[in-house]
Amino acid sequence: MNRLLFSTFIVLPLIVACSSEREERTSERRSEGREYAESHAVDQAHASGHGEVTWDYDGEDGPDYWGELKEEFTACKTGQSQSPIDIQIHRAVKEKLPAIEFHYQEAPLSILNNGHTIQVNYPAGSSIKVGDASYELVQFHFHTPSEHTINGKPFPMVAHLVHKDAAGDLGVIGVMMKEGGKNPIIDTLWKVVPKKAGEKVERTDITIDATALLPEDRSYFAYSGSLTTPPCSESVSWMVLKTPVEVSGDQVAVLASLVGNNARPVQALNGRTVTHH
Repeated sequence: MNRLLFSTFIVLPLIVACSSEREERTSERRSEGREYAESHAVDQAHASGHGEVTWDYDGEDGPDYWGELKEEFTACKTGQSQSPIDIQIHRAVKEKLPAIEFHYQEAPLSILNNGHTIQVNYPAGSSIKVGDASYELVQFHFHTPSEHTINGKPFPMVAHLVHKDAAGDLGVIGVMMKEGGKNPIIDTLWKVVPKKAGEKVERTDITIDATALLPEDRSYFAYSGSLTTPPCSESVSWMVLKTPVEVSGDQVAVLASLVGNNARPVQALNGRTVTHH
């Protein structure tokens, strides 16, 4: 009887401790998700949120070294569900995925050059619904070239629309951009885009609607991945639209002139399944 009581005394604290650790990890992940949603990347000159640690897309602060720059960035090196990935169409599993319901509204323009990307912040009120999951649009930003590749090939540019749910978990939509005609919403943005890192432009006289970034066909590839910038936190629901929209070569060149090549290389799939419908 005493031996049984002693065993119970040991096991119960262990259960409580494990539960506490799980809750702490979940809280940290959601906190990172909220931070990412509100500011995709931190300008090196304004490195709030990650101490004095800076990161970049090349050199000693580039993607190959992100996981070594700070303890909180370890997932960039050791994570097994990292993004972006190369989407091999013939290997994607066909499933009956729920359609993405878009409920975007017009909003006054708030555009930021944070040193790593051009980001448009969005006020509350715009959202998507995917099955039973609802996410609020927080911001969208751009990469050149695209971070995800399709059958090994990148697109000249991509827009990432970042959403978060009530728990702080992220749902990110990728809109691939192929070279073609001038993109109207990009044209509006580039006319007032801040040229220097850390600068923000807010114009109440200019309104935008993120719906203008979307193709008519909104079928998508889906998989579970990560943030594509430090801290590379995982459990991000990715939805990469199959159909690209057009952007002109000049518009791609503007983004490249402002932030350079800002695409993280593709990461190992590590047994994950990409689904589509």
